[in-house]
Amino acid sequence: MALFRRRRKPSGGDPGPGRAASRADLEHLENFVRTRRGVEAFIEPQTTVTETTVMLIADDGEWTRRRIDSPENARRFAHRLAIPIYDVRLVGYPQRMRDFNERRKRRPELY
Repeated sequence: MALFRRRRKPSGGDPGPGRAASRADLEHLENFVRTRRGVEAFIEPQTTVTETTVMLIADDGEWTRRRIDSPENARRFAHRLAIPIYDVRLVGYPQRMRDFNERRKRRPELY
């Protein structure tokens, strides 16, 4: 039985699981920044399930997440839109996001 055998990465230049960021992903993120106040970006690292993602969190805690090609592209994106960007592994998620999730859970009809 080879339960713990390491899997080999597929050859052929496949970047890994999932898909890279699309133009629709970037447009969604840009629209979120344009239509909310106090937006900050948080880079989430690639995992075995998803590619690198960027989470945008507004000042009221509302958030959205989309794939992005790389941490460098996430930084370029944030710089272009003049919003702060953080590495979520270093700073964690802000309390306002957790508060927003709790409000949404208690009163889903409002969201």
